[in-house]
Amino acid sequence: MRKSRDTKGWLRLGIRGMAMGAADLVPGVSGGTVAFISGIYEELLDTIAGLGWGTVRTLFAEGPSAAWHRYNLGFLAALVAGIGLSVALLAGTLHHLLAHHPVLLWSFFFGLVAASVPFMLRDIPRAAFSATIVAALIAGGAIAWWLTGLPPLLQGDAPAFIFGAGAIAICAMILPGISGSFILVLLGAYSAVIGALKSFDVVRIAAFVGGALTGLLGFSKGLGWVFRRHREVALALLSGFLVGSLRKLWPWKKDLTPLFTHSDGRVEFLQANLAPWDHPDPNVAAALACMAAGAVMVGGLGALAQRGAQETSSKASDRG
Repeated sequence: MRKSRDTKGWLRLGIRGMAMGAADLVPGVSGGTVAFISGIYEELLDTIAGLGWGTVRTLFAEGPSAAWHRYNLGFLAALVAGIGLSVALLAGTLHHLLAHHPVLLWSFFFGLVAASVPFMLRDIPRAAFSATIVAALIAGGAIAWWLTGLPPLLQGDAPAFIFGAGAIAICAMILPGISGSFILVLLGAYSAVIGALKSFDVVRIAAFVGGALTGLLGFSKGLGWVFRRHREVALALLSGFLVGSLRKLWPWKKDLTPLFTHSDGRVEFLQANLAPWDHPDPNVAAALACMAAGAVMVGGLGALAQRGAQETSSKASDRG
Protein backbone atom coordinates (compact mmCIF):
# COMPACT_ATOMS: atom_id res chain seq x y z
CA MET A 1 0.00 0.00 0.00
CA ARG A 2 2.59 2.53 -1.14
CA LYS A 3 1.59 6.21 -1.33
CA SER A 4 3.08 9.17 -3.18
CA ARG A 5 3.87 12.06 -0.82
CA ASP A 6 4.82 15.70 -1.15
CA THR A 7 6.92 17.62 1.38
CA LYS A 8 3.95 18.06 3.73
CA GLY A 9 3.18 14.36 3.48
CA TRP A 10 6.72 13.40 4.49
CA LEU A 11 6.58 15.87 7.37
CA ARG A 12 3.29 14.38 8.59
CA LEU A 13 4.86 10.93 8.35
CA GLY A 14 7.76 12.06 10.53
CA ILE A 15 5.29 13.44 13.10
CA ARG A 16 3.52 10.08 13.16
CA GLY A 17 6.89 8.43 13.76
CA MET A 18 7.52 10.78 16.68
CA ALA A 19 4.15 9.85 18.18
CA MET A 20 4.97 6.15 17.77
CA GLY A 21 8.34 6.62 19.45
CA ALA A 22 6.78 8.41 22.41
CA ALA A 23 4.24 5.60 22.82
CA ASP A 24 6.83 2.83 22.69
CA LEU A 25 8.86 4.48 25.47
CA VAL A 26 6.16 3.68 28.02
CA PRO A 27 5.77 0.00 29.07
CA GLY A 28 2.08 -0.58 28.40
CA VAL A 29 1.59 1.52 25.26
CA SER A 30 2.13 0.26 21.71
CA GLY A 31 3.44 2.28 18.81
CA GLY A 32 1.22 0.08 16.65
CA THR A 33 -1.81 1.83 18.17
CA VAL A 34 -0.52 5.20 16.96
CA ALA A 35 0.33 3.76 13.54
CA PHE A 36 -3.23 2.49 13.15
CA ILE A 37 -5.13 5.60 14.21
CA SER A 38 -2.83 7.80 12.12
CA GLY A 39 -3.61 5.77 9.00
CA ILE A 40 -0.23 4.17 8.21
CA TYR A 41 -0.61 0.75 9.82
CA GLU A 42 -1.28 -1.32 6.73
CA GLU A 43 1.37 0.49 4.69
CA LEU A 44 3.81 -0.24 7.54
CA LEU A 45 2.91 -3.95 7.50
CA ASP A 46 3.14 -4.20 3.71
CA THR A 47 6.47 -2.37 3.59
CA ILE A 48 8.11 -4.48 6.29
CA ALA A 49 6.67 -7.70 4.84
CA GLY A 50 8.15 -6.81 1.45
CA LEU A 51 11.70 -6.72 2.76
CA GLY A 52 13.97 -9.74 2.46
CA TRP A 53 16.76 -11.18 0.35
CA GLY A 54 15.13 -9.65 -2.72
CA THR A 55 15.86 -6.23 -1.26
CA VAL A 56 19.54 -7.12 -0.91
CA ARG A 57 19.70 -8.51 -4.45
CA THR A 58 18.07 -5.39 -5.87
CA LEU A 59 20.47 -3.20 -3.89
CA PHE A 60 23.54 -4.85 -5.40
CA ALA A 61 22.15 -5.63 -8.86
CA GLU A 62 20.27 -2.40 -9.62
CA GLY A 63 21.63 0.07 -7.09
CA PRO A 64 20.39 1.93 -4.00
CA SER A 65 17.93 4.13 -5.94
CA ALA A 66 16.03 1.15 -7.35
CA ALA A 67 15.86 -0.56 -3.95
CA TRP A 68 14.80 2.70 -2.28
CA HIS A 69 11.79 3.16 -4.57
CA ARG A 70 10.79 -0.47 -5.11
CA TYR A 71 10.69 -1.38 -1.43
CA ASN A 72 9.27 1.92 -0.11
CA LEU A 73 12.39 2.54 1.97
CA GLY A 74 11.72 6.28 2.09
CA PHE A 75 8.59 5.53 4.13
CA LEU A 76 10.59 3.49 6.66
CA ALA A 77 13.40 6.06 6.77
CA ALA A 78 11.01 8.92 7.59
CA LEU A 79 9.21 6.84 10.19
CA VAL A 80 12.42 5.65 11.85
CA ALA A 81 13.80 9.21 11.84
CA GLY A 82 10.67 10.40 13.64
CA ILE A 83 10.83 7.55 16.16
CA GLY A 84 14.53 8.18 16.81
CA LEU A 85 14.00 11.92 17.26
CA SER A 86 11.15 11.27 19.67
CA VAL A 87 13.23 8.83 21.73
CA ALA A 88 16.13 11.29 21.87
CA LEU A 89 13.94 14.24 22.88
CA LEU A 90 11.35 12.61 25.11
CA ALA A 91 13.01 9.65 26.85
CA GLY A 92 14.23 11.73 29.78
CA THR A 93 10.95 13.60 30.14
CA LEU A 94 8.82 10.46 30.07
CA HIS A 95 11.06 8.71 32.60
CA HIS A 96 10.79 11.77 34.86
CA LEU A 97 7.00 11.72 34.57
CA LEU A 98 6.87 7.99 35.29
CA ALA A 99 8.93 8.54 38.44
CA HIS A 100 7.29 11.74 39.73
CA HIS A 101 3.85 12.06 38.11
CA PRO A 102 2.79 8.49 37.24
CA VAL A 103 -0.95 9.05 37.70
CA LEU A 104 -1.00 11.89 35.19
CA LEU A 105 1.16 10.07 32.62
CA TRP A 106 -0.84 6.85 32.84
CA SER A 107 -4.05 8.91 32.62
CA PHE A 108 -2.91 10.51 29.35
CA PHE A 109 -2.14 7.16 27.75
CA PHE A 110 -5.31 5.59 29.20
CA GLY A 111 -7.34 8.29 27.43
CA LEU A 112 -5.33 7.86 24.23
CA VAL A 113 -5.85 4.09 24.05
CA ALA A 114 -9.50 4.17 25.17
CA ALA A 115 -10.31 6.76 22.49
CA SER A 116 -8.51 4.62 19.89
CA VAL A 117 -11.00 1.75 20.21
CA PRO A 118 -13.84 3.52 18.32
CA PHE A 119 -11.35 4.57 15.60
CA MET A 120 -10.47 0.94 15.02
CA LEU A 121 -14.01 -0.42 15.24
CA ARG A 122 -15.33 2.15 12.75
CA ASP A 123 -13.26 0.43 10.04
CA ILE A 124 -15.45 -2.66 10.42
CA PRO A 125 -18.57 -2.22 8.23
CA ARG A 126 -21.81 -2.69 10.13
CA ALA A 127 -22.86 -5.37 7.67
CA ALA A 128 -19.73 -7.37 8.59
CA PHE A 129 -20.56 -7.66 12.30
CA SER A 130 -21.28 -11.26 13.22
CA ALA A 131 -20.78 -13.77 16.01
CA THR A 132 -17.22 -14.33 14.71
CA ILE A 133 -16.41 -10.61 14.94
CA VAL A 134 -17.78 -10.39 18.48
CA ALA A 135 -15.88 -13.54 19.50
CA ALA A 136 -12.63 -12.08 18.11
CA LEU A 137 -13.24 -8.83 20.01
CA ILE A 138 -13.83 -10.70 23.28
CA ALA A 139 -10.85 -13.02 22.69
CA GLY A 140 -8.52 -10.07 22.02
CA GLY A 141 -9.68 -8.34 25.18
CA ALA A 142 -9.25 -11.48 27.28
CA ILE A 143 -5.73 -12.18 25.93
CA ALA A 144 -4.50 -8.62 26.56
CA TRP A 145 -6.17 -8.50 30.00
CA TRP A 146 -4.45 -11.77 30.95
CA LEU A 147 -1.05 -10.75 29.58
CA THR A 148 -1.01 -7.38 31.31
CA GLY A 149 -1.75 -9.03 34.65
CA LEU A 150 1.13 -11.50 34.54
CA PRO A 151 4.21 -11.08 36.73
CA PRO A 152 7.64 -11.41 35.04
CA LEU A 153 8.01 -15.03 33.98
CA LEU A 154 11.78 -15.33 33.46
CA GLN A 155 15.03 -13.49 34.07
CA GLY A 156 18.17 -13.67 32.00
CA ASP A 157 20.81 -11.81 30.06
CA ALA A 158 22.29 -14.56 27.86
CA PRO A 159 22.55 -13.49 24.19
CA ALA A 160 20.31 -16.38 23.07
CA PHE A 161 17.67 -15.34 25.60
CA ILE A 162 17.87 -11.69 24.50
CA PHE A 163 17.56 -12.80 20.85
CA GLY A 164 14.31 -14.64 21.63
CA ALA A 165 12.99 -11.80 23.77
CA GLY A 166 13.70 -9.32 20.96
CA ALA A 167 11.83 -11.48 18.43
CA ILE A 168 8.76 -11.68 20.68
CA ALA A 169 8.81 -8.04 21.81
CA ILE A 170 9.07 -6.60 18.31
CA CYS A 171 5.97 -8.55 17.31
CA ALA A 172 4.11 -6.92 20.18
CA MET A 173 5.36 -3.47 19.16
CA ILE A 174 3.51 -3.62 15.84
CA LEU A 175 0.31 -4.95 17.42
CA PRO A 176 -2.04 -2.20 18.62
CA GLY A 177 -2.75 -2.64 22.31
CA ILE A 178 0.26 -4.78 23.26
CA SER A 179 3.43 -2.97 24.30
CA GLY A 180 6.79 -4.35 23.22
CA SER A 181 8.56 -2.76 26.19
CA PHE A 182 6.01 -4.36 28.53
CA ILE A 183 6.68 -7.75 26.93
CA LEU A 184 10.39 -7.24 27.65
CA VAL A 185 9.49 -6.54 31.30
CA LEU A 186 7.26 -9.61 31.35
CA LEU A 187 10.02 -11.82 29.93
CA GLY A 188 12.57 -10.42 32.37
CA ALA A 189 14.72 -8.99 29.57
CA TYR A 190 13.96 -5.26 29.90
CA SER A 191 16.74 -4.55 32.39
CA ALA A 192 19.26 -6.60 30.40
CA VAL A 193 18.41 -4.84 27.13
CA ILE A 194 18.52 -1.35 28.66
CA GLY A 195 21.78 -2.24 30.42
CA ALA A 196 23.29 -3.46 27.16
CA LEU A 197 22.34 -0.21 25.43
CA LYS A 198 23.75 1.89 28.26
CA SER A 199 27.06 0.00 28.39
CA PHE A 200 27.21 -0.50 24.60
CA ASP A 201 27.45 -4.28 24.97
CA VAL A 202 27.88 -5.11 21.28
CA VAL A 203 27.17 -8.84 21.64
CA ARG A 204 23.84 -8.38 23.44
CA ILE A 205 22.80 -5.43 21.29
CA ALA A 206 23.48 -7.52 18.18
CA ALA A 207 21.48 -10.40 19.68
CA PHE A 208 18.52 -8.12 20.39
CA VAL A 209 18.63 -6.45 16.96
CA GLY A 210 18.96 -9.84 15.25
CA GLY A 211 15.99 -11.22 17.17
CA ALA A 212 13.94 -8.09 16.48
CA LEU A 213 14.63 -8.24 12.73
CA THR A 214 13.85 -11.96 12.59
CA GLY A 215 10.59 -11.54 14.46
CA LEU A 216 9.58 -8.42 12.57
CA LEU A 217 10.10 -9.84 9.08
CA GLY A 218 8.38 -13.12 9.86
CA PHE A 219 5.48 -11.74 11.89
CA SER A 220 4.68 -8.83 9.56
CA LYS A 221 4.24 -11.23 6.63
CA GLY A 222 1.78 -13.35 8.61
CA LEU A 223 -0.12 -10.35 9.96
CA GLY A 224 -0.25 -8.77 6.51
CA TRP A 225 -1.74 -12.00 5.12
CA VAL A 226 -4.39 -12.00 7.87
CA PHE A 227 -5.30 -8.38 7.09
CA ARG A 228 -5.68 -9.16 3.40
CA ARG A 229 -7.80 -12.29 3.92
CA HIS A 230 -9.67 -11.60 7.19
CA ARG A 231 -9.50 -7.84 7.71
CA GLU A 232 -12.66 -7.45 9.80
CA VAL A 233 -11.73 -10.30 12.16
CA ALA A 234 -8.21 -8.89 12.54
CA LEU A 235 -9.59 -5.43 13.36
CA ALA A 236 -11.94 -6.90 15.96
CA LEU A 237 -9.11 -8.88 17.57
CA LEU A 238 -6.83 -5.83 17.68
CA SER A 239 -9.65 -3.70 19.09
CA GLY A 240 -9.97 -6.28 21.85
CA PHE A 241 -6.23 -5.98 22.50
CA LEU A 242 -6.72 -2.24 23.04
CA VAL A 243 -9.58 -2.78 25.50
CA GLY A 244 -7.64 -5.42 27.44
CA SER A 245 -4.52 -3.27 27.59
CA LEU A 246 -6.41 -0.67 29.64
CA ARG A 247 -5.73 -2.88 32.65
CA LYS A 248 -2.04 -2.01 32.40
CA LEU A 249 -2.75 1.67 31.76
CA TRP A 250 -5.11 2.24 34.70
CA PRO A 251 -3.63 5.35 36.39
CA TRP A 252 -4.06 4.50 40.06
CA LYS A 253 -1.65 1.78 41.16
CA LYS A 254 0.22 0.52 44.20
CA ASP A 255 3.68 -1.02 44.30
CA LEU A 256 3.86 -4.64 45.43
CA THR A 257 7.34 -6.11 45.03
CA PRO A 258 10.50 -4.72 43.34
CA LEU A 259 11.40 -6.30 40.00
CA PHE A 260 14.68 -4.62 39.05
CA THR A 261 16.57 -1.35 39.31
CA HIS A 262 17.19 0.87 36.28
CA SER A 263 20.63 2.28 35.58
CA ASP A 264 19.43 5.70 36.80
CA GLY A 265 18.43 4.27 40.16
CA ARG A 266 14.68 3.97 39.54
CA VAL A 267 13.15 0.78 40.91
CA GLU A 268 10.61 -1.05 38.75
CA PHE A 269 7.83 -2.64 40.81
CA LEU A 270 5.20 -5.29 40.23
CA GLN A 271 2.02 -3.24 40.59
CA ALA A 272 -1.67 -3.70 41.29
CA ASN A 273 -4.53 -1.38 40.31
CA LEU A 274 -6.38 0.67 42.92
CA ALA A 275 -9.63 2.59 43.02
CA PRO A 276 -8.89 6.34 42.93
CA TRP A 277 -10.19 6.84 46.47
CA ASP A 278 -7.74 4.23 47.77
CA HIS A 279 -4.73 5.98 46.22
CA PRO A 280 -2.67 8.31 48.45
CA ASP A 281 -2.55 11.02 45.76
CA PRO A 282 -5.49 10.41 43.38
CA ASN A 283 -5.44 13.87 41.74
CA VAL A 284 -8.69 12.95 39.97
CA ALA A 285 -9.39 16.29 38.28
CA ALA A 286 -5.93 16.52 36.72
CA ALA A 287 -6.07 12.82 35.77
CA LEU A 288 -9.36 13.32 33.93
CA ALA A 289 -7.88 16.35 32.14
CA CYS A 290 -4.92 14.22 31.02
CA MET A 291 -7.29 11.49 29.80
CA ALA A 292 -9.14 14.12 27.78
CA ALA A 293 -5.82 15.35 26.35
CA GLY A 294 -4.97 11.80 25.25
CA ALA A 295 -8.37 11.49 23.56
CA VAL A 296 -7.84 14.85 21.82
CA MET A 297 -4.47 13.63 20.53
CA VAL A 298 -6.20 10.59 19.02
CA GLY A 299 -8.64 12.91 17.29
CA GLY A 300 -5.74 14.97 15.96
CA LEU A 301 -3.94 11.91 14.61
CA GLY A 302 -7.17 10.68 13.05
CA ALA A 303 -7.72 14.06 11.38
CA LEU A 304 -4.12 13.99 10.15
CA ALA A 305 -4.70 10.58 8.59
CA GLN A 306 -7.98 11.68 6.99
CA ARG A 307 -6.41 14.80 5.54
CA GLY A 308 -3.53 12.79 4.09
CA ALA A 309 -5.95 10.30 2.55
CA GLN A 310 -8.03 13.10 1.01
CA GLU A 311 -4.95 14.74 -0.50
CA THR A 312 -3.78 11.42 -1.93
CA SER A 313 -7.23 10.80 -3.42
CA SER A 314 -7.35 14.32 -4.85
CA LYS A 315 -3.94 13.91 -6.52
CA ALA A 316 -4.96 10.55 -7.95
CA SER A 317 -8.12 12.15 -9.42
CA ASP A 318 -6.08 14.97 -10.94
CA ARG A 319 -3.72 12.50 -12.58
CA GLY A 320 -6.71 10.58 -13.90
